[in-house]
Amino acid sequence: MSEDLLSFASPAIDETARRLPGTDTSAMALVLLLTRVASGLTYDLESTVHRPAGWSWSAWRLLFTLWISGPVESRRAAELSGMSRAAVSSLANTLVGAGLLERAAGEGDGRSVVLSLSERGSAAVAETFRAHNAREAQWAGLLDPAELATLTTLLGRLADAAHAADWIKRR
Repeated sequence: MSEDLLSFASPAIDETARRLPGTDTSAMALVLLLTRVASGLTYDLESTVHRPAGWSWSAWRLLFTLWISGPVESRRAAELSGMSRAAVSSLANTLVGAGLLERAAGEGDGRSVVLSLSERGSAAVAETFRAHNAREAQWAGLLDPAELATLTTLLGRLADAAHAADWIKRR
């Protein structure tokens, strides 16, 4: 991860507080660092694991979602993967063409589409997950076990609270 990506946070917080007194710098630090670490982590996983496997981060998100959930309507796949329906539809075309995904008409509504992994897609996700998880372990290893447990607990609490908040915009 680029040193500039994370080292920018501290001066950005300080300068914002100087220019805009009253800024909630604790909230700013949380969001700025969280998004920058997440971006760096995503870039690292995509460049070291997923691009070499032949797909993008978005493709991985959709493939992994279907690997976990099993066949689901494309609308539900979009919700579970955090992607737009249009992005899932476009990506599904590419992944069907690559032989990783299968598409079938949904029951009940002639317009709905059910997405599922092909046998080849399921095997590819399982194989790639091994490399993905090894890289996750490297990232997790940057913290000691107590720090990792605390961070995981806190992120889970933040995720649960955000899920329950009615003011947060979702896809």
